[in-house]
Amino acid sequence: MKHRVMITGLGTVCPIGNNASTAFQSAVEGVCGIDVATKFDTEKTGITAAGEVKDFESVLPVSKREAKRLDLFTQFALAAAFEAWNDADIHDGDLDKNRVGVVLGSGMGGLETICEQDRLLMSQGPIGVSAIFIPKSIINIAAGNIAIKLSLQGPCFAVVSACSSGTDAIGHAYYAIKDGRLDAALAGGSEAVLTDLAVQGFHQMQALSESKDPKRACIPFDEERQGFVMGEGAAFLLLESEESAKRRNAKIYGEIVGFGQTCDAYHVTAPMPEGIRAARAMELAILEAGIDKEQIGYINAHGTGTPLNDIIETNAIKKCFGEHSKKLLVSSTKSMTAHMLGAAGAVEALLTVKALEAGMAPPTIGLIKEGEGCDLDYVKGKARPMNTEYALSNSFGFGGHNSTLLIRKGE
Repeated sequence: MKHRVMITGLGTVCPIGNNASTAFQSAVEGVCGIDVATKFDTEKTGITAAGEVKDFESVLPVSKREAKRLDLFTQFALAAAFEAWNDADIHDGDLDKNRVGVVLGSGMGGLETICEQDRLLMSQGPIGVSAIFIPKSIINIAAGNIAIKLSLQGPCFAVVSACSSGTDAIGHAYYAIKDGRLDAALAGGSEAVLTDLAVQGFHQMQALSESKDPKRACIPFDEERQGFVMGEGAAFLLLESEESAKRRNAKIYGEIVGFGQTCDAYHVTAPMPEGIRAARAMELAILEAGIDKEQIGYINAHGTGTPLNDIIETNAIKKCFGEHSKKLLVSSTKSMTAHMLGAAGAVEALLTVKALEAGMAPPTIGLIKEGEGCDLDYVKGKARPMNTEYALSNSFGFGGHNSTLLIRKGE
């Protein structure tokens, strides 16, 4: 027996808000969360802009003493997961915690801790390395901490697929609930790697925007786009079987109805030029949902602002949807949040859920004139009302990963 999978809780900390409602309102208003970076050396790296989480201390979910034992990506994950859990209004006895899982997506995990401990090793020798270095930095530890805090005893694991990680985490939690192996799961992504090392690593690949103006640094689909802007944050969704959600009379924000995954099998960093496998990921999600392509009205694009990604994603959408692509609203919320790497897909899935609920498509801010070949409706400048039951959220990652979630509006 297959089960419908409902979204009953939402939580985030990201550059445009430290909770789901604030983040979505900021997105609708076109608030830019990108500014001059404070967490890495802008002169040394030559990179000016970043999407940083602001005022996180006000929503820190643990004591400052405990926080010192947790990498920032784990702190972000805990904050977002706790919000989603509380937003779902779960009380003791509502769920069998043996059948509730945690699935986390992250691309680089506790890199901040790894960099710190390497510096201590170099400056102080072996004695300088912390005894909690490993459990503070490994990627699965954020999922483990969430499970420990909430006593969730179902499957608990991490997904690592570069910038598709958050989307893939949600997708695999969806499968587990749909197949009846779980009743519910906290699924999402977290990333906190605004370090000199990570920034320079991406810069050496010529992947980052070198714009000195943070407000024009991340401009997806624009003719002047030159690269992506690094961001940080986390988002989690509480997914629940329809039976479980209805039994406890939960608010249902939406429903995951399809998930598609493919691999370009082409290049470690560059996407396949024609976008064939990205188009196939979208098609697989639609096939799983059993709906017509024309029923979809909005796509939250991967939309990084790199010259290659934006044109290839545009081509992929046109391959998938044909003539209907001209009627789609397509926007990149990375224009506001920056690219949160492994957390990006989770934050964008959350914003897509909220967009369907509100009937508003967030804009692609900073887009002034579309680049050559970028000829879809990218919701330029301002949010726009939309009347659609279904939306897609796309994520693509180094290694050729293509992942798409198909989300239905809540009933």
